[in-house]
Amino acid sequence: MAEAKKDECLEPENGFAEGAEPFEGIEPEPVDELEELRAERDDLRDRFMRALADVENTRKRGERDRREAEQYGGSKLARDMLPVFDNLTRALEVATEEQRAANKPLIEGVELTLRELRNVFAKHGITPIAPAVGDTFDPQLHQAMFEAPVPDTKAGEIIQVMTEGFMLHDRLLRPAQVGVSSTPG
Repeated sequence: MAEAKKDECLEPENGFAEGAEPFEGIEPEPVDELEELRAERDDLRDRFMRALADVENTRKRGERDRREAEQYGGSKLARDMLPVFDNLTRALEVATEEQRAANKPLIEGVELTLRELRNVFAKHGITPIAPAVGDTFDPQLHQAMFEAPVPDTKAGEIIQVMTEGFMLHDRLLRPAQVGVSSTPG
């Protein structure tokens, strides 16, 4: 029995050490302070989520910019190469049969160079816009250089093609330069 009394002394009835009051030194927080902490927590959570969204948007924008630079980065060089293409094409168009026969190796060299230039264009996503006489004028792809009334044509019909246009993937690199009929329909 003496042991039982000894155990009772170790564990007081109220569960606190002798002389200690419940929650001694701990004052309950005021409700306002708890609400402030919750508001601060919610604000920090909101700011964190916005920062995560900003980082994700920046990553996506960077990826899109990288793809565009890869796909369209050579557009300035491609645009600068178009006059070379035009000049080679014109050289072949103006060569007469006599000149072709007399300068066969030269003409073949120009044709091969033009073919290789077309292959390089195709390899890099540059495709020609080659309207034909009689096609309908499309202001998204064609540039009207002049208008003229031509019999047996409708207004807005292409009557002459001066230069081919080119697309770089899905973007217009240069519109085709054309003459358009102004004959009233």
